[in-house]
Amino acid sequence: MLTQIINGKIFTPQGWLNDGSILMRDSRILEVTNCDLALIGAQMIDAKGMYIVPGFVCMHAHGGGGHDYTECTPEAFQMIIDAHMRHGATTIFPTLSSSPFDKLQRAAGICEELMTRPNSPVEGLHIEGPYLNPKMAGEQFADAVKSIDEREYKTLVEGSSCIRRWDASPELPGALDFARYLKGHGILVALSHTEAEFGDIRQAYEAGFTHAAHFYNAMPGFHKRREYKYEGTVESVYLMDDMTIELIADGRHLPATILRLAYKLKGVERTCLVTDALAYAATDGREINDPNVIIEDGVCKLSDHSSLAGSIATSETLVQTMVRAGIPLGDALRMASETPARVMGVYERKGSLQKGKDADVVVLDKDLNVRAVWQKGRLVEGTNTLFSVDNLKK
Repeated sequence: MLTQIINGKIFTPQGWLNDGSILMRDSRILEVTNCDLALIGAQMIDAKGMYIVPGFVCMHAHGGGGHDYTECTPEAFQMIIDAHMRHGATTIFPTLSSSPFDKLQRAAGICEELMTRPNSPVEGLHIEGPYLNPKMAGEQFADAVKSIDEREYKTLVEGSSCIRRWDASPELPGALDFARYLKGHGILVALSHTEAEFGDIRQAYEAGFTHAAHFYNAMPGFHKRREYKYEGTVESVYLMDDMTIELIADGRHLPATILRLAYKLKGVERTCLVTDALAYAATDGREINDPNVIIEDGVCKLSDHSSLAGSIATSETLVQTMVRAGIPLGDALRMASETPARVMGVYERKGSLQKGKDADVVVLDKDLNVRAVWQKGRLVEGTNTLFSVDNLKK
């Protein structure tokens, strides 16, 4: 089917295009043009002056829609994926938190099967842990972390084809060999839940740790031991010019000042926006029955209010938060689509509205809420909230 979206502000790699149109056929973008004349035979979509932007790349999310990927069932995976797609994520890397080896194997098998489905949004598996510093693991990972096991990770990598990213603490024994091995297999290696200082970070980067997970969270900044002061992981990452970072831009994990600082120092090309979402994200108002956590102030907290348990953000939330923090909309969009697509190695098909790329298109209203989503040219169910049947058939 030929689909033409008109009457919107289109975000392209060259900037905003007004009064143009996007043409999609099947799963590809045929053209992004400054002409909005109707093509014969095309299904016309009137964007009503809203923003037409690239689909978001969800590179770090543990769950959503009431489910977590650690459930390791095809049904749970699909429900999480569907929930995030309704909020604009058209490219998804399911994130499995620290888990036993057999569960990692099951998750890889499910991910591989999903990737074979026609027009699947799944581009690979992201594993966080279990090789994490116990002192930095936090409540949710405390009982699931372990020492780096070379036999284990090599068996998993060599027995699967879907792993695209693996996070670990670079200060652990064996971490540098772990990074070199994964880098040699084309897998992104990210530092996570760490207290590494500059010497460790520099060695880690040289070995293959080129990305910093949930920057500022679960890592120390500038600190003092006895009478001397030391740089923390945060400052060390800033000093590694080419190391990329990701920010949980839910408006709760990091204040606006820190979001602006990271944007200023790392820039659009090295900053990704992630939800790091838990099962409680995108639940559409359904009640959460878990005595260990509460949902309050737009975030998930431990029930005793001792700390945050995790994010409940969706992809559109990330863009909204950055704009409220004073970041230009175009830059916020790039950090939610283009940069993660580059970091995860899928930019040749994803992350921008360009001829020949996958037809992953999102329409945002003036408040930056998702109003329609096309994933590989297919309208995602439940997202055409502003388009009447008459408009869709115009």
